[in-house]
Amino acid sequence: MAPVIIGVAGGSGSGKTTVVEKIVASLGAHQVSCLQHDSYYYDRSTVPPEERVHINYDHPDALETSLLVRHLELLKAGQPVNVPVYDFARHSRTAETVVVYPRRAVILEGILILADPDLRRLMDIMVFVDTDADIRILRRMDRDLRERGRDLDSVVDQYLESVRPMHLEFVEPSKRYAHIIIPEGGHNRVAVDMLITKIQSIVGGGERGEEWRVKTEA
Repeated sequence: MAPVIIGVAGGSGSGKTTVVEKIVASLGAHQVSCLQHDSYYYDRSTVPPEERVHINYDHPDALETSLLVRHLELLKAGQPVNVPVYDFARHSRTAETVVVYPRRAVILEGILILADPDLRRLMDIMVFVDTDADIRILRRMDRDLRERGRDLDSVVDQYLESVRPMHLEFVEPSKRYAHIIIPEGGHNRVAVDMLITKIQSIVGGGERGEEWRVKTEA
């Protein structure tokens, strides 16, 4: 059987990763492969460093989504893929790749995945994690400072110049495509548990993802 493709979208810092981690823990890592849209940022190594910081990384054009679409198609066909490794401090891809294998479920995570029709076409379940803007910006700042080697000024400037405007233009409107909207992210235990129960039913063979998608969109 082809993998069930689960898309988890939402604004930056909304708690998508927490939701994904709970899904993986419930299914077992041996049954799940995960892809992040962030891995598919275009390589900017040929752009001078002082210019890279001014690129709008929150616009869909900043990501090589066509490669991600191809990788999802290969995974659905039962073939492994080589996912790029992106260096967020330098805004460029590294020479490394990570092999991702097809498993019973494939989880795709990213702020813009529901904004792209080619990605939506491949998803069986589409989830939007909805969290207040003030909480999202605080989480993003903490993540970028601790995990991505950024400084405070660059994080604030990027939020005001691109993150917030792109959220309003692309991310927030994409919520209408979601089958399930989870307020408060991974802290919404009731909503997450309901989502996990449904995914377990589909992955376990209770019903196919395509059949469930048809029913929810009817």
